[in-house]
Amino acid sequence: MKISELIKATNAKILEKAKEDTEVNISTDTRTIKSGDFYLPLKGANFDGEKFISQALDKGAVGAFCTSNPQTKFHKTILQVEDTLKAYLELANWRRNKLNPHVVAITGSSGKTTTKELVASVLSEKFRTFKTPLNHNNEIGFCQTIFEAPENTEVLVLEMGMRGLGEIELLSKYSEPDITIISNVGTAHIGRLGSRENIAKAKCEIVKYQRGNVFIAHDDDLIKKTVEFGGEKIFYSLKDVKILEKKEHYSKFEYKNNIYELNVGGDYNIENALAAINAGIKLGMTIPQIQSGLKKYSPIEKRWEVVNADGYKIINDSYNANPESMRAFVDTILEFYSKPVIILGDMGELGEEEVRYHRELGEYINSHKNLKQDVIVLSIGILSKNITDEINKCTSKHFENKEDAVEYIKTNISKDSEIFLKASRSMKFEQIIILLEGKNNE
Repeated sequence: MKISELIKATNAKILEKAKEDTEVNISTDTRTIKSGDFYLPLKGANFDGEKFISQALDKGAVGAFCTSNPQTKFHKTILQVEDTLKAYLELANWRRNKLNPHVVAITGSSGKTTTKELVASVLSEKFRTFKTPLNHNNEIGFCQTIFEAPENTEVLVLEMGMRGLGEIELLSKYSEPDITIISNVGTAHIGRLGSRENIAKAKCEIVKYQRGNVFIAHDDDLIKKTVEFGGEKIFYSLKDVKILEKKEHYSKFEYKNNIYELNVGGDYNIENALAAINAGIKLGMTIPQIQSGLKKYSPIEKRWEVVNADGYKIINDSYNANPESMRAFVDTILEFYSKPVIILGDMGELGEEEVRYHRELGEYINSHKNLKQDVIVLSIGILSKNITDEINKCTSKHFENKEDAVEYIKTNISKDSEIFLKASRSMKFEQIIILLEGKNNE
């Protein structure tokens, strides 16, 4: 962006000289700033980027934003704004409209990252597509995604996360989506929002500043009741699908008289794929293009990731966890694997009812139609004890820490077993793999 665009987009006050035709890249991190960048200092609960303006300029930045008038002169371009995060969002919106891609915005209590990956895989068959990297789904991650998008981007696939009301509305305001998708409304973050109704309200904020005419969502009465959108609404569910073939790493299904394949198992992956199919159709793709994009999809790291740890086959799905994703995880394992070892950890941010949610998961497993005596369920953590306390139809044990669980595995579990990991990210279940490999876990 030119400095003149920085000024116009943010309505900044020029405190020191501005060579307005100079082109710059935005940097928010003095550790990676390069000569010719323009520094935008962000603030948080435990940091204040404005303290590092001098350092940024010393490293070659041609200028910087600030919120208060500095006491010293820097003899470089200094622009004053009321709030640097708001300025970052305004700059991202400026570039979003300058690139002018089709913007597909995705949210959901669970499945939003998988849906984002599926949508991007499909749309890449026809369009130059850029997507939110990893889990950069907050306002800062949104801005980073916009500025990382190549100049020739035709479709931008954005994942939008939230922890409270108003956050997705903010992302909607500055992204101005053309197509919006809600993968589901569950109980993730219910500890903060109090009810599924409030979660639905927060998720449905995604349409608040939508400029396109298509809304795609899981067929949920709560979403239908909550969303305020005057355009075309498309609802999908597994009920619309005829499943033709299912294996642990393969799915084949019929949807709207067309047959699709996925190189992953699990009904939840089929359901998330329906959002991608509908997005592709609405953007004018052919069925063969959509079929090809779905077949090329592969899970990201820590999403059904298969690794070998000292001879043990580990299926790591510890990217995140909530009651809905835990049930889907268990469903897939018990359907396709005869003697699995399932290791479950605490689910976070479930509020005052967190014990009940863990206990209900244990009851769900214990009464599952596919549960066999050969299944082993282990739990690690504080809350997860409530899971295994409810299981008595197969072997179940609880451990307070990962080290004790790994010792149990090494002593009691044969190396031809398949071990499945699922917990909230805060549990750091990837350390189980490190411990099994006998590596230093620092």
